[in-house]
This record gives sequence, structure tokens and C-alpha cells, in this order.
Amino acid sequence: MKRLTKSILIIACSLPGVLLMSFLSNPVTAITGTVSKLNNELLEYVNPEKPTHDHSSVYYQRFYVSKFNLGDRAIEAKFSSPMKIHEGDLVTVAGYPKNNVFQVLAYSNKTQQVSGNENWLIAGLGALFFLAVAIGLLNTELVMEGAWIPRIFLIGFVAVAIYMGYRALLIREALKLMQN
Repeated sequence: MKRLTKSILIIACSLPGVLLMSFLSNPVTAITGTVSKLNNELLEYVNPEKPTHDHSSVYYQRFYVSKFNLGDRAIEAKFSSPMKIHEGDLVTVAGYPKNNVFQVLAYSNKTQQVSGNENWLIAGLGALFFLAVAIGLLNTELVMEGAWIPRIFLIGFVAVAIYMGYRALLIREALKLMQN
């Protein structure tokens, strides 16, 4: 049982290295150009526990998706607030390519003198929270006894913490590019 716990911890500790190598091999870049073919969408997710008579915004999660071209590059941006861009604006975006579409982490609209990004600090704090929960779970008696369900939760919390930390680092890197 102890060997299995060590194996799980080794796998969980090697994930940051794999993500770091992925991060270094796929760096964040910046692109500047004029916005064309702008298409703004709103994705709205409703909490399944929402009462039918209550239309409070607490039960909704909204994501604003902007799809457009900068020159000949397809761009896609998903933010929690709408991007402040219009057709013909001069925009600089920082992000990474994914499946032939450039994913935006931060942007600066030179025409309207506005910029936007997701909050890297919240993602970093979320990573620390999930990591703290994983450490707390690691010290429980069920994990020490070798129960599988807590181990699965442990791996899940560590994976979410690593992803959120990775996302925070990507956003920070994009913000550094926007300042230069």
C-alpha cells in the first residue's frame, strides 16, 4: 500500500514538470493587427440546481466569446466580460495557438485605448486553495489506510491545482508581453 501511495505522489509531482515542458515548448506570443470578421457570442451555463421560479444571476455563469481575424490569423477570446473591440480596431493580443486558432489570454485595443485580461491572481489563489485541500486530504486516515476513493480525489485536487497554477502563469506571461 505504501508503494502505491509513493507511486501516486511521484506521478503527481512529475505533472508540473510535464506542464512546464509544454509551457516552454509552446510559448505565449503577441500578434497585432486590424480586427475583421468579428463575431461576439455569449455562452451561458445554468446551474442544474436552479429553482424554476428564481431567475437570479447567481445561478448563471456567463462567458463572452469573441471570434475574429487579425490579418489572416483566426483569433478566439473567452473572457468573463465582453471584449471592447469593434470591426476595424487596431488590436494587440497575447496568447497561444491551439488547433489553428490563436487563444487570447490578454488584449490591448489601440484604437479605443482599452485593455483586458483574466485575473491571474484569482487563478493562482484557486491553485493554492486546491493544493491546500489536497494536502489536507493527504493527511486523512482514509488515504493512509489505502482507500481508493480519497486517493482519486487527491489526484483530482492536485491536477486542478496544477492546471490553475499553469493558467495563472500563462496569463502573467501574456501580460508581460502586452507591457513591452
